Amino acid sequence: MKHIIKKSCMFIAATMVLASCKKFEEINQNPLAADEDKVQVEYFINRSIIEAQMNPDVAERSFVLYWKPAGRQAADVDGGTISFGDYNDGWSNAYYEQVSGWLNAVNTGIQIGEKQIANGTSKLYTNNLIQVARIWRAYLLSEMSDNFGPIPVKGFQGTNPDFSDVKTVYYYILEELKDASAKLDVSMVPSEDLKKLDPAYNYNYANWKKYATSMRMRLAMRLSEVDANKAKTEFETAAATNDFITLQEQSFQVQEKDGWDALTGVMTRSWDTQPLSATLNNIFVGLGGVKSADQLGADFQSYIKPANWLGQKYPVQFSTKTNDPQAGYWFNGLPFTIDPRAYVLFSIPGDLTNPRYPKQNTGYDTITERLLKNADGSTAKTVNAKYTWNAKTDGDWGSKDPLNQLVNYGGTMPRINMQFRNSTQKRLFFGPWETYFLLAEAAVRGWSTPVNAQTAYETGIAKSFAYWGLPVGSYITSQDYNRVGTSVSWTHTTEPTARVMNFEDGMTGAPGTVTVNYPKNDLYKNGTVKNDHLTKIITQKFIAQTPWLPLESWNDHRRLGLPFFENPVIENSIQTLPALTDATYMTSSVKFLPQRLRYPSNLKNNNATGYGQAVGALNGTDEVLTPLWWAQK
Repeated sequence: MKHIIKKSCMFIAATMVLASCKKFEEINQNPLAADEDKVQVEYFINRSIIEAQMNPDVAERSFVLYWKPAGRQAADVDGGTISFGDYNDGWSNAYYEQVSGWLNAVNTGIQIGEKQIANGTSKLYTNNLIQVARIWRAYLLSEMSDNFGPIPVKGFQGTNPDFSDVKTVYYYILEELKDASAKLDVSMVPSEDLKKLDPAYNYNYANWKKYATSMRMRLAMRLSEVDANKAKTEFETAAATNDFITLQEQSFQVQEKDGWDALTGVMTRSWDTQPLSATLNNIFVGLGGVKSADQLGADFQSYIKPANWLGQKYPVQFSTKTNDPQAGYWFNGLPFTIDPRAYVLFSIPGDLTNPRYPKQNTGYDTITERLLKNADGSTAKTVNAKYTWNAKTDGDWGSKDPLNQLVNYGGTMPRINMQFRNSTQKRLFFGPWETYFLLAEAAVRGWSTPVNAQTAYETGIAKSFAYWGLPVGSYITSQDYNRVGTSVSWTHTTEPTARVMNFEDGMTGAPGTVTVNYPKNDLYKNGTVKNDHLTKIITQKFIAQTPWLPLESWNDHRRLGLPFFENPVIENSIQTLPALTDATYMTSSVKFLPQRLRYPSNLKNNNATGYGQAVGALNGTDEVLTPLWWAQK
């Protein structure tokens, strides 16, 4: 047994997991105080799952600074990095080391279980734990690969392994999920002590099996654009079991707790603004036809603007060098209609009596009055952002940035609400809505599914609304377009046309009208389609995955180009996005968007052979803009 523990630490040279190979007593903290000869599989599974919740250090660097802006669930004001096609080696190294440690722990558990079965010292449930560990390992491998690309499939278990290309990684994961779930004995009832060592499912093996099936569907769909036959076969085989996540209580989720450890909430750092992204704002506003007047109290009513209101135009202080349809305007009020989930997820600036309002930094979070300056630096006017609804477009605002305090302070922008910042929630890895949106997409593709596309789509929406305690009502039949030209109703696939909007000059108040076109998304069907079934599905999936699954939002966009992502502002040229220029910023291109994380320098420095294999298997340079195998090129 000591040999197994020692071998599990041998992969450090390739993965820099120095922290993952601690002395035995630190690896195996458990209430039974077992010695080395009696070490149990469940302790290593428990450790891997808990540590994968991310301590505040790695959570901020990967979840908040990388995944949320890359997946457009937050504007990139906290990191100002990934949206520029850039990276931070320290952030990447922190995540790489951590995920390697999680894999090290779960692989150790599998090795221990297999040895116990071989030597006759296993328990009745040991085989089930091995299968659970394999299912969890499959998720971790997918998470790591979706960030970097090629990874060592056979790594983290005692040898210096070869790095595998992404296709090999995915084929391996899909087979692991299929085989492990088939070998689970779901009739087995865990003891109360054992339940305590599974922070996700309390060793409800039936739920673990459902999670494995839903994961098979997620990962099979990831291959839809590059390996369609494999994607179809794997998806249909999984879906045919009818044994996947359909209820909230079957979700894979782990309870957060306050403190400074792995169970601390991933979005809890008080200094991280985490404001609403322009992408998500353009999706929210107008979608579903639900009036702000019916969602908000009396104090807000006079701030609600008409449906045809574009806002105040500030050509000196706001950039228009982007294809964001709201570029150049400040929305000086609240939208006439908006998706109801917007007000649950994000704060309304100045709503200080709301217990969900994030006011962790006195002044910065609560002050809503900010300056706009003239081009010469003199004061132009003071604008009060109280009860307004805006989102800053990421990018380089150049000389306009210091003229515009409105878009640069927390108290002026909707930000992720307090319930996600105080470690009281359950971090969610897979919810029932995702199963249904995957089924809807599969049905649209003509694959065999146990439910038709419309039913799956509408059920996915209903599951998302139920999660937030919201009534669906007439939302599901709404034909109103959001700012990017998509509606909710499944049967409404009419493409939007340009609309005439009212605005006023922000300085003089002079009224005006302007014809506004819906943005052209060149990444999907050459920009000719904005309101077909697949666009609706991914739009709703994007909203439903917020705020817990930004990596999945990023994955869907890399795969499909959906939903519409506006380009970064380019008042100054951005060195890391050389293809984004004054001549191209009105088009959409994968060359303007982050595609992966670069490998950390420690890998190249400590394992040059492995790094060379990884880059060779990447089929491109080790850069943020190099698409993964399954992504659009």
